[in-house]
Amino acid sequence: TLTCIDSVAPSVDFDHSCSDSVEYLTLNFGPFETVHRWRRLPPCDEFVGARRSKHTVVAYRDAIYVFGGDNGKNMLNDLLRFDVKDCSWCRAFTTGTPPAPRYHHSAVVYGSSMFVFGGYTGDIYSNSNLKNKNDLFEYKFATGQWTEWKVEGSLPVARSAHGATVYSDKLWIFAGYDGNARLNDMWTISLQDREHACWEEIEQSGEIPPSCCNFPVAVCRDKMFVFSGQSGAKITNNLFQFEFKAILNEFCLVDPPARRYGHTMVAFDRHLYVFGGAADNTLPNELHSYDVDSQTWEVIQPSLDSEMPSGRLFHAAAVIQDAMYIFGGTVDNNVRSGEMYRFQFSCYPKCTLHEDYGKLFENRQFCDVEFILGEREERVLGHIAIVTARCQWLRKKILQRIKQQENSEEGGEEGAGAGGPRDIPGGTRASGNQPMLEVHIREAEAQPFEVLMQFLYTDKIQYPRRGHVQDVLLIMDVYKLALSFKLSRLEQLCVQYIEASVDLQNVLSVCEQANKLQLDQLKEHCLNFVVKETHFNQVIMTKEFEHLSTPLIVEIVRRKQQPPPRVYSDQPVDIGTSLVQDMKAYLEGGGLDFCDIVLLLDGHPRPAHKAILAARSSYFEAMFRSFMPEDGQVNISIGEMVPSKQAFESMLRYIYYGDVNMPPEDSLYLFAAPYYYGFSNNRLQAYCKQNLEMNVTVENVLQILEAADKTQAWDMKKHCLHIIVHQFIKVSKLPNLRSLSQLLLLDIIESLASHISDKQCAEMGSDI
Repeated sequence: TLTCIDSVAPSVDFDHSCSDSVEYLTLNFGPFETVHRWRRLPPCDEFVGARRSKHTVVAYRDAIYVFGGDNGKNMLNDLLRFDVKDCSWCRAFTTGTPPAPRYHHSAVVYGSSMFVFGGYTGDIYSNSNLKNKNDLFEYKFATGQWTEWKVEGSLPVARSAHGATVYSDKLWIFAGYDGNARLNDMWTISLQDREHACWEEIEQSGEIPPSCCNFPVAVCRDKMFVFSGQSGAKITNNLFQFEFKAILNEFCLVDPPARRYGHTMVAFDRHLYVFGGAADNTLPNELHSYDVDSQTWEVIQPSLDSEMPSGRLFHAAAVIQDAMYIFGGTVDNNVRSGEMYRFQFSCYPKCTLHEDYGKLFENRQFCDVEFILGEREERVLGHIAIVTARCQWLRKKILQRIKQQENSEEGGEEGAGAGGPRDIPGGTRASGNQPMLEVHIREAEAQPFEVLMQFLYTDKIQYPRRGHVQDVLLIMDVYKLALSFKLSRLEQLCVQYIEASVDLQNVLSVCEQANKLQLDQLKEHCLNFVVKETHFNQVIMTKEFEHLSTPLIVEIVRRKQQPPPRVYSDQPVDIGTSLVQDMKAYLEGGGLDFCDIVLLLDGHPRPAHKAILAARSSYFEAMFRSFMPEDGQVNISIGEMVPSKQAFESMLRYIYYGDVNMPPEDSLYLFAAPYYYGFSNNRLQAYCKQNLEMNVTVENVLQILEAADKTQAWDMKKHCLHIIVHQFIKVSKLPNLRSLSQLLLLDIIESLASHISDKQCAEMGSDI
């Protein structure tokens, strides 16, 4: 089914033999490769192999193999080998008859062999004998033997610029260009038994990508992903996923990179990495990452010491261990490249923000608002903090209800079942045993409102029976609510879900409901679906068509006779704000009116939100459930250590919206926070360690030394003293040196005495 749409942390230990392990941190510093670092490796010399583009690369053991492509004048069929350990190039040993020179072919690895399929062959210099191929070749790495597989039976149409991957012992081929038209068919062949292998065309379902070429594919989490590419004159930036095993039951709107073609995409851990390509007449060189679990895109910020590749297209990429290698491509002015670059991946535990908030909604703990819905007055519980952060329409409703209750209490009336007033200064609500705030919403029924609430907490909607008529009609009701509540992101999500779910069995029911609810975009989609050449006769022969309203029948007949011209809009679609963006704004002041807890840091108050803290931290969850302070105030510490104000704000950013960016000195304070506060995993801890490894510099070493001393992180303190000793001339000029405590200054002097020889002391004395 196609749809548009945990890892090991770095080594961190606690010394559990200590009475309070938070006090004694061991970071296990050692050799490491800087994450997100680009390195330029030796390029391929011309005497080994030509600079090229439109080639393929594959990874086998500790080597990258480059096959085919073109050098700007001729097609190629040489096979090059790059050893990633000693960074050396050579021509790979080959025997037998290799594939004819070609480009825009595909290559994959299965077992101990490389398989090459299709591509474009001929003489581009004389423009003769140019044609697409559908042949399949095997190259055995152990012997260097090339062999062509002669397959009986049906074959995929000859093609180039297609996508290919291996899954479950099979080669999978998707789309491409056959010389006349772009394709969107899918074929597979077993690679286990050459004698009995045969091609099989796959019957696809769901929202099948348009016919396209010059796109990459990658497999991750039992799914094949297709991103962007050329579809006729139109280039899209859609990300599609094909389900090898199960039918997709979760939809999440993503903010993809700009549309492009000729780019690469590889999978590592739970991420897809997209690099390069041509995007609207530019050659971008950002690296985009898509998290398959959280369904979010981000641009990877390279390390400060990176040697960045320039933008390019028709390059090729492969993964060995925890690094991506990119070779060749076409760079500025149509020049072919022979460069090789290496990118070091990171491997952090996943962000659990969406899951944590989702569990808060499912468990119904700490609910402080009850929505009373529709004429039947069905009730749905929620949390004021999440709802007011995500939906301005519901925020107004809640504020109106609170104002009504405050007015009623000022008049001496008892508001039955309403929430309490904001009686803590600074807009913070009292937290005691407040009654539930009741909010009436006549416009909504319970079932679609539950789905809307699920979206507010997770940025996703889940439904197990995609395509089932009743479920599609339910999401249409959700769509209607999204329009009323002005939730642009949910609107797009519902449209994506419904359009992917429309089929021959439900299209008329969906069309009629869209007409009834005046959902013109969905009605248009259904009408276009019905009048398709392959659908029309089947639809009009159904019983449902006989009972369709007369105006709709007339519309269908007229549309079939005279289809309206298709209008393509380049206007960007408003996809609204994400959970992360909304929670960031809420922490930065948008949620001040709804605070219901005060966090005390060294006596200084910081208003916060009980439900958010409980969702993200088992420490706060247990506290609020079992022994909530009567005055609604909580002292903040990490073990016996009180973090700095700056580090505390960094921790709140992580709790509210999953942010892990912070100064390195904050990382020392927060290294133990996941352990002490019971976060869902040690993602924050892993980032803290990496932040410390990468960012201790001469400029900040004194601040980090102070933080290390305060947090009793002895190995980090030793690391800082080592830097101070070896860079003492520079460190001695820092103004912060004068503000260090006497004990730390003595530590520095002692370290200098231990590391500097008598001769060096004499030299320093002569300088003075």
